[in-house]
Order: sequence, then structure tokens, then C-alpha cells
Amino acid sequence: MKIIHRLEALDPPLTHSVLTVGNFDGVHLAHKKLLDQASALAAETNAPIVVLTFEPHPLTIVAPTKAPLRLSPLDEKLRRLADAGAHITVVARSDPSLLTLSAEQFVEDVLIRRFHPTHIVEGPSFGFGKGRKGTPELLQRLAPQFNFRVRIVEPVSTTLDDGQNAMISSSLIRSLLFQGRVREAARCLGYSYGLTGTVVRGLARGRTLNFPTANLDIRDQLIPGDGVYAGRAIVDHTAYAAATSIGFAPTFGGDGHRVETHILGFDADLYGRTIRVEFDRLLRPQRKFPTPEALVDQLRRDVHAVTNGE
Repeated sequence: MKIIHRLEALDPPLTHSVLTVGNFDGVHLAHKKLLDQASALAAETNAPIVVLTFEPHPLTIVAPTKAPLRLSPLDEKLRRLADAGAHITVVARSDPSLLTLSAEQFVEDVLIRRFHPTHIVEGPSFGFGKGRKGTPELLQRLAPQFNFRVRIVEPVSTTLDDGQNAMISSSLIRSLLFQGRVREAARCLGYSYGLTGTVVRGLARGRTLNFPTANLDIRDQLIPGDGVYAGRAIVDHTAYAAATSIGFAPTFGGDGHRVETHILGFDADLYGRTIRVEFDRLLRPQRKFPTPEALVDQLRRDVHAVTNGE
């Protein structure tokens, strides 16, 4: 996949494309359905599949207090877009000059002049232009004038563990993760949610208990709700079973929110290295234990649950 950073770098403009536009945070199953439809249209028109996305999230600029935490860092998002079939991804900088364009200006000045789409593929809730006043209906009205077609892709739904039928979206996935419902989030994503961070020095309490942990410095990704999770740690492209604790270490007085993972069968020095931790299921909530010995007993049970898939 070809990656182009900044709209201005798309020079000369494309002569034709099958285009889809959005934030694509997480590149979940609904996003993949858009790209599947784009792929079918590209095969008919011999046009490249092009994604226009934004960095950072536009709300970071226009309404910082409402900006969501990321599901995926930019490099991960780009990799997943490539895996989903994109031929070209253009990463537009979210600056006021772009975000204050009216919906009509955005179509003419950005989508048409730079991408010359034969088709634009979007979901029914797609919004664009200043104040997100642009809609799929507006795209359809403008299509004859600019000689493109609009394909609206129906939402993708899933059944949650409580029996509720829900439309898959980045917002739904964030909500599930905040609640620790990582298995349901994975169902929406199509893969296990993960955090990528640098291993930093902690207080080494885990090592004194014979359960050493890698403490992760997580920058701008959404951290799942507090609890102990079964999953894996990826170190140098090798996956190891892992139990990951998110919370405030209540047994020891809660000295700061942390993400720390105990990697089974691995005891090398990881300080300063970047690793990825993925979450398969919630084992238990965080709680305070009466003694360190009681905590160790529980940690043994946690490791057994991870090892045996319980």
C-alpha cells in the first residue's frame, strides 16, 4: 500500500479512484465491509482503492474535550487498512483550514480535485465538512454534477453477551473496552484489542513476589477498564501467553494507575523496549487482598486460568 502524508503531497492528483473517507479508528468489521465494497467496485472500474483519513482525530482540533481516545496508533491503522485492501491511503492533517470547509467545498476542493473518484463508498452515518453537516444524501445530490457514484453500505451488527443487538462502530468498541468487555470488543474488531507501549521501570513488587511484570507506558491509546485479563504479549514478533493487570495496585496502597503484564515463560530484560499486549478475556476485577501471600495465591490462580484457557 502506498501511504501519502498530507493532502498537498498528492501531486499530481489522482486521475480516478474508488474512494472512502473516514477516521477508521480500529479498522473494525464495519470499516472492512466498506473496503470490501470498494474492492468490488475497483475491480469493475480498474481504479485504485483509496482511503482518505485524518491525523489527529478532527475533534482534537475543533472540540478537544470531546476527542476520543485512540483504538489504534497511526502505524497500526495504516497496516490494518493495507490488510483490508487499500491501495493508497492519504493521511490528511486535521487543521482548521480543512475542517472549516463547508460540506460542498470539501466535496469539490478535496474529493473531486484531488481524487477524481468514480465511486465514493460510505456508511449511512457518514458526516463531513464544517460541523459534519455533509451527509450521504448530499453526496448523492452532488454526484451527477461531478460525475461520480455513491455506494452506501449497510451497517454491520453484532449480538452482545447480554443479548442486545448493536451496530458496530468505534464508539461502541470504546464503550465495551471501558467496561472491560474485551471479548465483545474483539468480536466487533475482528481481532483482539491490544496496547503498544514502552516498558518502563516500576517498583519491582512483582519480582519480589516471584511474578515479575513488564510495566507499560501507554501514550494515547484507550486503556481497557480496571481488571486482570488473559491474553498475550508480543515481543520481537513472538507471542507469549500473558496475564495483564490494569489498575491501581490496591493491595499496596494504590500508588498510580498502571498497565503491567506478567509474561509466562519469559524473563529477559525488557526495559526500554516496545511490546504489544493483547486482551482475550477478563479474568477478574481488581480487588484488595489482605496480605501479599493472599495476592500470590490469586496470582497463581490467574496464571493457571491463562495457561488452561479458563
